[in-house]
Amino acid sequence: MADPTGFLKHERQEPKKKSYEERLSSWGEVYADVSPDERNEQVRTEASRCMDCGIPFCHSGGSGCPLGNLIPEWNDLVRRGDWAAASDRLHATNNFPEFTGKLCPAPCEAGCVLSISPLSGGPVAIKRVEETIAAQSWEAGYVQPQVAEVSSGRKVAVVGSGPAGLAAAQQLTRAGHEVTVFERDDRLGGLLRYGIPEFKMEKKVLDRRLAQLRKEGTKFVTGCEVGVDLSVEDLRAQYDAVVLAVGALRGRDDRTTPGRSLHGIHLAMEHLVPANKSVEGDGPSPVDADGKHVVIIGGGDTGADSYGTATRQGALSVTQLDQYPTPPQTRDDERSPWPTWPYILRTYPAHEEAGERKFAVAVKRFVDDGNGRVKAVELQEVRVQKDPETGRREVVPVNEEVETLPADLVLLAIGFEGVEEMPLLEGLDLTLTRRGTLSCGSDWQTETPGVFVCGDAHRGASLVVWAIAEGRSVAAAVDTFLTGASDLPAPVHPTALPLAVV
Repeated sequence: MADPTGFLKHERQEPKKKSYEERLSSWGEVYADVSPDERNEQVRTEASRCMDCGIPFCHSGGSGCPLGNLIPEWNDLVRRGDWAAASDRLHATNNFPEFTGKLCPAPCEAGCVLSISPLSGGPVAIKRVEETIAAQSWEAGYVQPQVAEVSSGRKVAVVGSGPAGLAAAQQLTRAGHEVTVFERDDRLGGLLRYGIPEFKMEKKVLDRRLAQLRKEGTKFVTGCEVGVDLSVEDLRAQYDAVVLAVGALRGRDDRTTPGRSLHGIHLAMEHLVPANKSVEGDGPSPVDADGKHVVIIGGGDTGADSYGTATRQGALSVTQLDQYPTPPQTRDDERSPWPTWPYILRTYPAHEEAGERKFAVAVKRFVDDGNGRVKAVELQEVRVQKDPETGRREVVPVNEEVETLPADLVLLAIGFEGVEEMPLLEGLDLTLTRRGTLSCGSDWQTETPGVFVCGDAHRGASLVVWAIAEGRSVAAAVDTFLTGASDLPAPVHPTALPLAVV
């Protein structure tokens, strides 16, 4: 078993980052390069802090990992240096641990028993252990194609090549079905490719996993929008089942702020996608922060991604705005008690590099430079409250004071409203819910027989770990639909939600 006193001997250890100068002069990942031996030894020490709890909240679907990752098991295997067995246990529940190890915000760590008290030295750095197991798995050759021994003779179409679609495709291919993934973009990966900046996950990591899927037999078609380039009628005629993993990419906008129509104001994805394409070698981005004062509206992950992208593009200044007050540095047990996801201030590596954040402020208006282009934003201090009559959230100025910030480029990172309107949905006779998502039954099947949904298209914009969990679960449902039974794992139910205080 694990070392029950490991956390008393060692404090949590984070990986070292590159210097700010090195990070801002390159699109590479922010963490310093270390030798595999040094990395592995550090992570073995970190893994020894795991207590092997009687009730491991870290891999509970409600309070920790929706994939049900067997975290105490592979922590102990890492502690003992058995990397091959640790790789087996990790891949048993997660198709793409290198993605989650780099991109997941780690609800498992929030559910770690050691996160109850700061006196423990902090929760186990589970995400770091996971990423290291994945890296060692590739370096040692543990990751090999798993080709199905028997073909089912059934064909499945997966629409969308993000993490949910790829997970579903890999599981169904390994179950013996003939799977084709359709992607409307020119390259595969969905938001993994064009939404996640290179400094968070280098695309060679994605390409390496895609090569494995191809060797296993999954087929890919890029530059094909189903419903336009391939008719819905042909799709249904050629495939026995269809999985919709089209994401929830309809960006939220705010057209009510005076001056919103000025040039130089964009949704965040209008900045991130061409920036990522530029890094891929597709030429300069039409929405570039070089030499500009950048204001980012929205305090979440997408805003932080735009933040780091703007600084690397050469922005003169970067300011990120959030309507809410500065969150506390440590967990408030009344607001978000353990093991729920804590409401705390989250500082991403991009925030350490340059620029500043402003809290409890909102844009009063965008200022015109006289030629129809934004030149500044006027800010007011605000508070967010519920309207006592309607219960709706409202943002109210607390005084009449106005602060003016220079702004040549404004990026709106205020969330996503759901699935984009597309001919595919109309062709399948599917309508969106009030939340902008696609509903399904307990078997992940939509109202149209033989058509299934998973990932953000079903859940709304969410975490990469939930996307993979839903992709694995929908694969089990499709396998059952096609063959009558399935041995594929289904880690989450369509109605599953993370534990939260209401």
